[in-house]
Amino acid sequence: MWGHSRRLTRIASTILNGSSVIDAWFNATSYQVGQVLLTLPNSFAQLGLVSGILFQLLYGTLGAWACYMTTWLYMNYRKRFEREALYNDKHEIQWYEVLDGLLGTFWKYLGLIFNTGLQVLQSAITLIGASNLAHILNDRLDKRSWTLVLGACVIPSILIPRAQNYRVLSSVGIVMTTYTAWYMVLASIFQGKDGPVKHSAPHSSLDYFLGASNILYAFGGHGLTIELTHAMKKPQKFKEIYLYAVLYIWTLTLPSAIAVYWTYGEEMLHHSYALTRFHKSKYRDCSLLQFVQFGFSVLPIYLTWEKFCGIHSLPGRYLLKSAARLPVVILVWLVALMIPFIGVINIVAAAFFTSFTIYIVPCVAFMVYHRSTSARKAKGPPFWLPSWIWIYAINVGVVVWILVIGVGFGAWAGVRNLRRKFHLFGFFTRCYEC
Repeated sequence: MWGHSRRLTRIASTILNGSSVIDAWFNATSYQVGQVLLTLPNSFAQLGLVSGILFQLLYGTLGAWACYMTTWLYMNYRKRFEREALYNDKHEIQWYEVLDGLLGTFWKYLGLIFNTGLQVLQSAITLIGASNLAHILNDRLDKRSWTLVLGACVIPSILIPRAQNYRVLSSVGIVMTTYTAWYMVLASIFQGKDGPVKHSAPHSSLDYFLGASNILYAFGGHGLTIELTHAMKKPQKFKEIYLYAVLYIWTLTLPSAIAVYWTYGEEMLHHSYALTRFHKSKYRDCSLLQFVQFGFSVLPIYLTWEKFCGIHSLPGRYLLKSAARLPVVILVWLVALMIPFIGVINIVAAAFFTSFTIYIVPCVAFMVYHRSTSARKAKGPPFWLPSWIWIYAINVGVVVWILVIGVGFGAWAGVRNLRRKFHLFGFFTRCYEC
């Protein structure tokens, strides 16, 4: 009997617990793009083919660099934590704690505000996206009703304690995202064009920066970097893993967006989600079953809330911690119901939260932390960069570009578009773009 119980425990542990390099790649890849994949043909229709491709390559590269900066700072903090005998394997290290430990209280609250804001909006966007996909499958319920139904369906995410417990879900996410991307490619080829197709984008600066900001959001989905890194047995390898994740993501996002845009052209301006353009079939309906990203998006908020309640590091208390997470789900649920403008809210999240959380804060924090000679001597630049000047130059370039294009023009386009949607639909609209 005891032997049978131990075997079941080992099987459950194998299925649910993953801390390997492969698990980290699955987690990073499945979390990175998700449902935003479906909005990229719309972005191409706003940007044009060449700009769409270049922005994907640019923001994927900048995202990998920013992730490198983030994991570098994490490893410095982790070493200090272990050296001072403060490390506790029951405690999940988060980004705002890294900033607090290395740079002080101001940086702690800076990281906390931007990262929490990003994760709340990302979780809401995932829920909104799922309601849109459900409405495509079954339009007998309006999108707001589907959001209510699916909001209840994501409540079990409170039962998943840590990032390493997403092994099965991240595997499913990879399979579904890959299937969806290649379905879009093949459906575009075999359904073909219905008539003359125009490819004359961009038509306005507003459209152009809306498209660019959506791609910024799509490739800025690594707000979970620290949680995923901390879940690994070899956290120092996450920077390479994330690079491989971006390379794989490009094999999905570029062919699918190019194929759909080339087939349907500017018609995609009127389809926030590409799948609404394809004929109903069992193959299309299978590609609608994407809902894994919610658990990843909301996990950092769960952990932060546990710490705020003072129960995070308590041994055991699994049910207490799970129950304490319910207010977080309710908050995300409310945001999703209040502003269900899929595509529009992505742009606002990109301009005000993704830009700072993913790109600007890590690069600036890295430069501030390494301003002293002693910090630079502790670890030199990577072998492929000849000196610290190069690291600082790249960081300054990233910060300036994101401030001007992402925050400046992105905020202008996003707020203008959001105001227009509020004027047309208002809060808690019943069925946006039905």
